[in-house]
Amino acid sequence: MTDFNLPADGVFIGRIWSPEAQGPSVVTIRDGSVVDITSKDAPTVRDICEMENPADYVCNAPATAVGRLADIARNSGQMDKPHFLAPCDLQAVKACGVTFASSMVERVIEEQAAGDPKKALDIRARVGEAIGGSLRNIKAGSTEAANVKAALIAEGLWSQYLEVGIGPDAEVFTKAPVLSSVGPGAEVGLHPISKWNNPEPEIVLAVSSKGRIVGASLGNDVNLRDVEGRSALLLGKAKDNNASCSIGPMIRLFDDGFTLDDVRQAELDLTVTGEDGYELKGHSSMKEISRDPADLVAQTLGRHHQYPDGIVLFLGTLFAPTKDRDKLGEGFTHKIGDIVTISSLRLGSLTNTVRLSTECREWTFGVASFMRNLAARNLI
Repeated sequence: MTDFNLPADGVFIGRIWSPEAQGPSVVTIRDGSVVDITSKDAPTVRDICEMENPADYVCNAPATAVGRLADIARNSGQMDKPHFLAPCDLQAVKACGVTFASSMVERVIEEQAAGDPKKALDIRARVGEAIGGSLRNIKAGSTEAANVKAALIAEGLWSQYLEVGIGPDAEVFTKAPVLSSVGPGAEVGLHPISKWNNPEPEIVLAVSSKGRIVGASLGNDVNLRDVEGRSALLLGKAKDNNASCSIGPMIRLFDDGFTLDDVRQAELDLTVTGEDGYELKGHSSMKEISRDPADLVAQTLGRHHQYPDGIVLFLGTLFAPTKDRDKLGEGFTHKIGDIVTISSLRLGSLTNTVRLSTECREWTFGVASFMRNLAARNLI
């Protein structure tokens, strides 16, 4: 990957692997160059997100030049060269599901098909007849939503996804362990047992331990449709595998020119390009989300559940992978070697290549390694 398409007007924070330090460094972009702002006062992205004004700190922090952004972006996976990592570090990686009406319909279909894509076409038509476009503007948890839920149940289309899709409580789950997410240019992993799977283009919020939303990034919440479709109790197996969580390219911090309202209006584009010449175009509009991002944060973090190092929170996707790839009615599924690019005008672009989780680089740099590395560099 050679271009993140970062807008010139934003304040961005991220992480690179530093070969000299044999560990991660906190970086920002200044005049098209990557600069290292790691310090004893703020050795982690988590520390900066906890500040009163993260964007102001990043703009004024002492810095050491690393190289041109375009050059560093080309180094993905090369351990002897500086390359970008996922922009979060000590934050818990959480995700919300079924936050869009179309996404909910697809989850119902997955469940009804029990992970069998051959059954999906008929079920999709039946669900569509019952729902139509009636869910597009329904507020989750409202009386109207409850009435729609009752109507679907009466049609024999009850699903646990209806409850989290239009009921009062959001679906929030742990997507990945701390420090396990991969960044731009990296390989993303599919568990070898899955034969029906897809990318999920999403916005990811950076949230402090006090619940304050301080910025946003892009994410690919890689999903195994057949595994989750067999049983919702397999959600962990469907979502959390080696390299199955991608975040990047950097976190755009909130300031006078970029706020939560910009997130609420964001448009995301998805492109999947296969080695077989196949191309899929997808789109997700935050304008159509059923739950406000601030509500999703409040349902995740608060008096009921504390995260001392903050969180990064996937907000869900409108994208529904229904375009057939190989066989009529079986929809989309990944093939090894697919290149996935998620982009948004004010957040840049995140590109990854699809592999099996068993073939992706093993995750070995965990919290203990991180703490030892920071201590050896006299940063903690």
